[in-house]
Amino acid sequence: MSLGLGTYALFWEWSDRAPDPIDLPGMLRRTRDLDADVFQICDYPALETYGDARLRDLRATAEDLGVELELGTRGTDPEHLRRYLHRCDLLGARVLRSMVQVGPGTPSLDRVVTTLRDLRGDLDALGVDLALETYEQLPSATLVDIVERAEHPRIGIALDPANCVAALEHPDDVIDRCAPYTLDLHVKDFAFSRQAGWVGFSYAGAPMGEGLLDYAHELDAVRPLERGINQIVEHWLVWQGDPQTTIAEERRWTERTLTYARERIQP
Repeated sequence: MSLGLGTYALFWEWSDRAPDPIDLPGMLRRTRDLDADVFQICDYPALETYGDARLRDLRATAEDLGVELELGTRGTDPEHLRRYLHRCDLLGARVLRSMVQVGPGTPSLDRVVTTLRDLRGDLDALGVDLALETYEQLPSATLVDIVERAEHPRIGIALDPANCVAALEHPDDVIDRCAPYTLDLHVKDFAFSRQAGWVGFSYAGAPMGEGLLDYAHELDAVRPLERGINQIVEHWLVWQGDPQTTIAEERRWTERTLTYARERIQP
């Protein structure tokens, strides 16, 4: 098991709101500076412009720093996933996170299962785990059903219980349901806060340990140390009014989350 960062831990720092956005090599160096061992490149649009040579260079940078890479995308289109598996191969990434998208224009769930079954040989050949993320548009029970029907140990779940609250799923229920199938773990805290005038709530990220994530229960259920499952720090940090304040707070949250997790995962 490795503890590391993902692009969602530096979301504002690489966004177009940053006066000097950090690039991927910079994110890898930040990961090493924080003594973290893995970095997940997830939902990072610029990666689509990288050719094979640039991906190999990025892998070389990660290897020089001693940082393991993971990759993330969305969807289950078979050709799209194969393109990302090719990128995994070039990067040396052994985990590919994706999401089962639903709604008009997306494949039926039966078609998704067929696609996943057809990919089993590719996953075995490359040594890559495909982790499908929990989120509010797909009930976690449905995601578990898809994974069970795919019938392969390299096809499982990227567990992030915060994402399912918007669908009125209790985080602990999501953890318990998905833990046996988890191949990748996103670590972020979350909370509700009252809107001004007590008119409704906002649901957003919280500093680790101050929100609703029962991290101890998550560790007990998933057993990432025992099972060799990476933990990837992410945030839902609301914009703080200006880039300097927001990026500084994002960095504080990252350091706090790493410290919090390390204190609780020592064997």
